Amino acid sequence: MITKQLRIGTGFGAHSTAEDVLSGIDLTGTTALVTGGHSGLGLETTRALARAGAQVVVPARRPSAAERALRDIPGTEVHALDLADLESVRSFCARFLESGRPLGILINGAGVMACPETRVGPGWEAHFAVNHLGHFALVQRLLPALAAGGARVVSIASAGHFLSDVRWDDIHFRTGYDRWLAYAQSKTANALFALHLDRLGTDLGVRAFAVHPGSILTPLQRHIPREEWLALGWVTPDGKPADGFKTPGQGAATAVWAATSPLLDGHGGVYCQDCDIAEPAATDDMLIGGVKPWATDPGSASRLWELSGGLTGLNALR
Repeated sequence: MITKQLRIGTGFGAHSTAEDVLSGIDLTGTTALVTGGHSGLGLETTRALARAGAQVVVPARRPSAAERALRDIPGTEVHALDLADLESVRSFCARFLESGRPLGILINGAGVMACPETRVGPGWEAHFAVNHLGHFALVQRLLPALAAGGARVVSIASAGHFLSDVRWDDIHFRTGYDRWLAYAQSKTANALFALHLDRLGTDLGVRAFAVHPGSILTPLQRHIPREEWLALGWVTPDGKPADGFKTPGQGAATAVWAATSPLLDGHGGVYCQDCDIAEPAATDDMLIGGVKPWATDPGSASRLWELSGGLTGLNALR
């Protein structure tokens, strides 16, 4: 059954922080995995989960940089993983499964945004490959640990999905590359992935959610010149974040809430924002948010799942 996109009234909101939503929640004995967990929103997510008692596994393309970022956060560990390289994903997952640990939380937070045209693997477009296909492969290979832990899987989507459905006729932008549409397509894919994973994983005790964290200035925007930040209205002329932008702690809150809140029991597959289930988008204003219909379409979610399985050669769930 597909859960409707209707707010449930959580008592939290846009200004809530990751610490707020974890107040009173004890994650002692829980293993969490956070991709991108050493930078930006991911770092705030890792810090909050570890403070609540979780052992947080942070896979990283540059382990030394991740170790430096996490050195003052007890209860964290770093492992090598490059989401753009399916062999790296296979190797990481094999090592993790050998440890025998169940996974209670998986937050798929690593990603790229508006980068120059980049090809990885067999010529895949980088946004789709890293933001979606790498995480698709990660979940497929970690499925035994996710099932053992009765896990919640949280995919970090974005209101950027407003700009594009999946480009079924040219997913890898073989012609007419557009960095913003490439990013947008990958964020739609993140939402559709969560929707179908929840449908297939429910019987195994695995539930999935997509999350729009809000607008936050982090290293994710490293490919976007500062003058463009001003032109887009992200910052004021003196360089401060514009009204409506969140702090990193506020930006991490919805993912942490989706990963832990008992209020979401029975509401799997939904797209969330501001620590609640999002309503269908009523405008095209990404600061207001909501979710567009192409990001919650079950038929598209199934189609994307089969396409992703074909590209990666992985499909542990059908």
